[in-house]
Amino acid sequence: MPTLKDWIEAARPRTLPLALASIGMGAFLAASVGHFRWDVLVLTVLTTIFLQVLSNFANDYGDSIHGADSSNREGPQRAVQSGVISPAAMRRAMSVFALLSFISGVALLLVSIRWNTLVLVIFLLLGLLAIAAAITYTAGRKPYGYAGLGDISVLIFFGLVGVLGSFYLHTTFFDSLTVLPALSCGLLSVAVLNVNNIRDIKTDLLAGKKSIPVRLGRNRAVVYHWMLLLSGILCSVVYVLLSYNTAYQWIFLFSVPLLVKNGIAVQTKTQAAELDPYLKQLALSTLIYVLTFGIGHLL
Repeated sequence: MPTLKDWIEAARPRTLPLALASIGMGAFLAASVGHFRWDVLVLTVLTTIFLQVLSNFANDYGDSIHGADSSNREGPQRAVQSGVISPAAMRRAMSVFALLSFISGVALLLVSIRWNTLVLVIFLLLGLLAIAAAITYTAGRKPYGYAGLGDISVLIFFGLVGVLGSFYLHTTFFDSLTVLPALSCGLLSVAVLNVNNIRDIKTDLLAGKKSIPVRLGRNRAVVYHWMLLLSGILCSVVYVLLSYNTAYQWIFLFSVPLLVKNGIAVQTKTQAAELDPYLKQLALSTLIYVLTFGIGHLL
């Protein structure tokens, strides 16, 4: 019988800062143009947490049944693979969090958009796609994560949808320039996934999981990692140049050394156990990056 601690560990709380970064970026951008709503923020946070836990449960379940989580795994052992939580119990938990995500998401839309039917339908479809993406990343008959498409999904949902969607829910309008910080957030989020995939190259290769690092090989995956980090920073720099008002907007540059530190670690640390802490480090660094970027645009 799994304990509460087992479920909390399976939910992987260390991934939550990254999930909250994109909606935080959207909220900061909305506040910078005079549109911010606490009710929208609370519901976006709640919906995002439900979706992230759903994604982590589905990832735990999917990797276990498809073989990416096995006795050969070099990263932290997962709940289903280790037998702490049964596959049936994990499937039930996935259903619960899918339902919670849907209910919270609908409440968010009704609070923000109310009865604008067209926009409501569009966001509802995006929400259903987010739920489907969370589940089918590693679960299902043909999980797209095993085809190396996880990076694209993260860029879309942790970047474009997360930031632009959050911005719209606060403001009820779009600003084309916000695509740049949305890409910035998305690229840094992809970099977090890339650290995970570089760490798991050996076991993913054995399981037939064709992640980007498996396809590229470690050396080129490191180059790809630097490209993600530097492109994310560049998008923010271009946004500031195009929307410049005060020098405070450059405050986010103080968080850049944290990203550089991660790039150096990914390049130099070849053992999975050495690399694993830098998943959490980059997730937290991305959140700090968003906080400094957002605060700089409010001052």
